[in-house]
Amino acid sequence: MITQIIGRLVEKTPTQVVIDCNGVGYAVHISLHTFSQIGNDENIKLFTHLQIREDAHTLFGFHTPMERSVFLLLLSVSGIGASTARTMLSSLEPQQIQRAIVSEDLNTIKSVKGIGLKTAQRVLIELKDKMMNLFDGEEIQILGNNTIKDEALSALEVLGYSRKQSERIVDGIIQSTPDCSVEELIKEALNKL
Repeated sequence: MITQIIGRLVEKTPTQVVIDCNGVGYAVHISLHTFSQIGNDENIKLFTHLQIREDAHTLFGFHTPMERSVFLLLLSVSGIGASTARTMLSSLEPQQIQRAIVSEDLNTIKSVKGIGLKTAQRVLIELKDKMMNLFDGEEIQILGNNTIKDEALSALEVLGYSRKQSERIVDGIIQSTPDCSVEELIKEALNKL
């Protein structure tokens, strides 16, 4: 099993990188989250997961071990394959997936392309305890007062903004200022929308 790759970055696209390790170029599939974390440094280190199927050996790369762990947990859910798990990590950051699962936020999981209601419910049921155990040593930061977040999102929806667009901005604001009030959250979100 290949668990990490360290080498020279040869090629970089939003879905794949090619890493030269002593003359051998490895094509590594990545999420948009990892793509955004990789700078233009010549030397690169990715944590990897090698998926072996009958027709292909596919290498997936992640910027952090946490992202790889979330990917592997997602793969354990029936109905989620590697491509759907990578799409989830491209749509949401690993911490957002973690918080959504722990706080049973069905709408966030369902907002990912390719995830229907039943699959989203399965993700929440099957992964809540595993996600809590996985991050046992770390503080699990559930978005401060989900009611504040929900109230702000509802208000923004009434004002005509789409929930998906608003949610990303609201999550960002809550991360930077976790103790803000609903009013402050809505004002700040309106400035960024």
